Amino acid sequence: MNIALLGYGKMGQAIEKIAIQRGHTIVLKTTSKDKNYNLSNVDVAIDFSVPTSAVENISQCLKQDVPVISGTTGWLEHYDSIVELCKKQQGTFLYASNFSLGVNIFFELNKTLAKLMNRLPEYTASIEEIHHTQKLDAPSGTAISVAKDIINNSDYNSWTLDKPNEKELGIVAKRIENVPGTHEISYDSTIDSIQIKHTAHSREGFALGAVIAAEWIFGKKGIFTMKDVLNIG
Repeated sequence: MNIALLGYGKMGQAIEKIAIQRGHTIVLKTTSKDKNYNLSNVDVAIDFSVPTSAVENISQCLKQDVPVISGTTGWLEHYDSIVELCKKQQGTFLYASNFSLGVNIFFELNKTLAKLMNRLPEYTASIEEIHHTQKLDAPSGTAISVAKDIINNSDYNSWTLDKPNEKELGIVAKRIENVPGTHEISYDSTIDSIQIKHTAHSREGFALGAVIAAEWIFGKKGIFTMKDVLNIG
């Protein structure tokens, strides 16, 4: 496939390496400074840009009938408008807060555990996420996805970065040099604690998942998630 990389930071470079290893061609690489670019020879676009560029990148792809997947976080207040645009253009769009294959299994474990723990009010849930210092948004998109899945399967009604009340799910977001991404969910009581945790060792897991998603989405129409790619849940 001919792939466009919309955003050519560390993730874009990792995706480029794996895409080429899997036999694909990178025909376009953009940064946040690039506003007008040619998508005419692009089969699939992969957006790992910045929050201020993501909506425009995705919109351009949909308007030019180019399937686009996005792993950029921090722009989701515009997600519904992108979905509407995709439907209007009869386009192809896939968003994931995290493309790691392991994280998407972690998501399913989280939902199952939340359902089980909702029967045990003596436990309090919390989330901790750690990322590298260059990450622009906090909490991470992955942590927000995890929080939403807990909220949807429990009596919690919102999440917060502040000290939570009994109906709020607390998130602690840490930024430490050279940490690709760690997410831990804890259920604590006065008697014991239960944790599930995902630790990324490098960016390669995210990059591989993004390329696999691009391969899967090629030739399809609609709005998808990594659950569709992996046929889970």
